[in-house]
Amino acid sequence: MFEYFKYLTAIVMAAIAVWRFPAVRYGDFHRRALWGGYAGFAVALWLYTPAVMNAVDRIPVVDLDALLRHFASTAATIAALTYVSTSYGKSTEAVVPRHVVVSRWIARASYRAGAVGVVLLTVLFFTVVDRRVQSQDFLIDHAGQWGVAVYMSVFYFFPLVTAAVCGYQWTRAARQAECTSMRIGLTLMAVAMWMGLVHSLARPGLLWVAVIFPLSPSTVQLVVDAESLWMDLLFLIVAIGASIPTSRAVVGRWKTWRTLNRIYPLWFDLAEAFPGTSLYPPGKRLTEFIQVRVPIDVRLDRWTQDIADACEKLRYYAPRGLIFAAEDFTASHSDPEPTAEAYWIKAALKAVDTAPASVDASVPLREKPFVDTDSEAAWLARVSAAYSNITEDQAQELLVYAAGAEFEEECPKVIRPAT
Repeated sequence: MFEYFKYLTAIVMAAIAVWRFPAVRYGDFHRRALWGGYAGFAVALWLYTPAVMNAVDRIPVVDLDALLRHFASTAATIAALTYVSTSYGKSTEAVVPRHVVVSRWIARASYRAGAVGVVLLTVLFFTVVDRRVQSQDFLIDHAGQWGVAVYMSVFYFFPLVTAAVCGYQWTRAARQAECTSMRIGLTLMAVAMWMGLVHSLARPGLLWVAVIFPLSPSTVQLVVDAESLWMDLLFLIVAIGASIPTSRAVVGRWKTWRTLNRIYPLWFDLAEAFPGTSLYPPGKRLTEFIQVRVPIDVRLDRWTQDIADACEKLRYYAPRGLIFAAEDFTASHSDPEPTAEAYWIKAALKAVDTAPASVDASVPLREKPFVDTDSEAAWLARVSAAYSNITEDQAQELLVYAAGAEFEEECPKVIRPAT
């Protein structure tokens, strides 16, 4: 059961790292540092799972999984410390508060201290740690050895400092947060950091007690398992706390995905009909939705602009009165306005294949009071829904109808004399 909990924690932390991955390319320095913390802890947690540990054990370096796990954890704690220190190391007050001064100093020193720590861990690992036999559990099998106690004391120095700084800053920020979701999220993360502070003191404390007062393997096993469960619970609380303030962003991103999915048929046909309208050639639906080269909100803005540009080009192929004919065609429809625009686009695209471009543009589409990209995208989603249900025969019928209406307008009826 305990092993399944390890996998659950690793999966949750990895999911958060994947979710925040766009920050690496498009985020600022703070968001990159935050992502680095999540990614580092995800790697460390996966290295703690039995399957990954067994895979690493095949490398001919005794206890390499422990060293790699500690490297990943150190990198993660340094990234988290940098994020918190730089985020809260700001002040507009005339007299800078002491906690801001300390945060700034920690942010400046964190990377150099991390580099020194990694080098020191490596030296201690290959010198004072007894690695003659591959251990099944690094702490339990090495409990009572002074070399491992020294090594783990150096390692836990960074989580200790990080937990103290993050716990203080997040507790302070939670009291000042105006948004309820932000207050709850920061409170949970602060609780997790104080739990981390206790863990960072208890783990090396156990090893030094085992050096001074030898403990039975069963006692060490019980304490290590309890501490590991405590740490896994800590990471789950961090994951929940970090997710609560972003719940609105999650809902917003889901809505954007749905809108993109709905307007895809319309965008694809228009972008394919006029190469060069889109910045890149349109791909299949799955290809478009799994690519990460462009943030989703930017992609939605581009697609709406692509559709608008392509519709402007369609005016040089559409019959002059096509929009009026489309409105007549859809007058009895339950949603006539977007349906009329969808018919206009479908028929105009059909005209692209059958007639050359005209010198003069036809009547433009009706003006819509869009206030932002979201409102325009919502309209296009309605247009695209109607567009997907229009057949080629219906589009051809509209073209014939529009051509007939235009002919009647230009050629008045001839009144035959009575006989």
